[in-house]
Amino acid sequence: MCATCGCSADAGPRIIDLDSGQVTVVHGEHHHAHSNAHGHHAHVHVHGPGHEHQHHDDHQHEHSHHPDAHHTDQTSRTLRLEQDILAKNNRLAERNRGWLAGRGIVACNLMSSPGAGKTTLLERTIRDLGNEFALSVIEGDQETVHDAERIRATGCRVVQINTGSGCHLDAEMLAQGLRTLAPPLSSLLMIENVGNLVCPALFDLGEHAKVVIMSVTEGEDKPLKYPHMFRAGQVLVLNKVDLLPYVQFDTERCMTYAHQVNPHLRVFQVSATRGDGLNAWYAWLREQRASGVAEG
Repeated sequence: MCATCGCSADAGPRIIDLDSGQVTVVHGEHHHAHSNAHGHHAHVHVHGPGHEHQHHDDHQHEHSHHPDAHHTDQTSRTLRLEQDILAKNNRLAERNRGWLAGRGIVACNLMSSPGAGKTTLLERTIRDLGNEFALSVIEGDQETVHDAERIRATGCRVVQINTGSGCHLDAEMLAQGLRTLAPPLSSLLMIENVGNLVCPALFDLGEHAKVVIMSVTEGEDKPLKYPHMFRAGQVLVLNKVDLLPYVQFDTERCMTYAHQVNPHLRVFQVSATRGDGLNAWYAWLREQRASGVAEG
């Protein structure tokens, strides 16, 4: 159970390698690899660097006769648990960041609400830039490999992470995804997060940049309704501009709201299907990759 948002990962996220058919179930920092190719299940326990075991005393009892004491204690415990979860995630995110930087790999974390066009933008980006430099994808969804199959059809190497009832990727999932994907040196890694405008903003994965994608079908006040997401992002990709003649959407007002929340937000207005504005998006990706390779 994630104390930050209440989502449950009791079933364990699954890392699916579409090329080999291997499925790895993530249980905290214990990973169980299941090979489907030979009809058997090989259980492997993997411990990441700095593996920690935390023991909590579940038998402590506190008694108070104050009517608000129980609520106050419960709130305090929830806040401590949330802080512990985020702190642990951030430690692993820093390890991911070092692992990526040491290999010259630039990772972009793509975040949006469902249906904003993340996968379509990825397909178009891979087809247009795939011959220029190496790209690979980690695909995040609660269930199915549908989007990963779409990415694989472009010829790009892709690994699927199914979070079950979890509403976001975290640094632990990405660490295992990286081990399975093994992205090449000096490459660009695109992480498609679970469709959700809340929790993905809170969980650092160790990425180079956070990219928020929204579409003109969502309403121009999205940056004000979900300020944490737009504040966390370095880039906003406003997608589906080809639909502007058919929807009620005030682009200038949306940009005003976005920069009100995050004055440093860089904005690209694009149509992933028609191709509008993609050259500016590609130029930014080239800049990020060049800086990452130089640092690595």
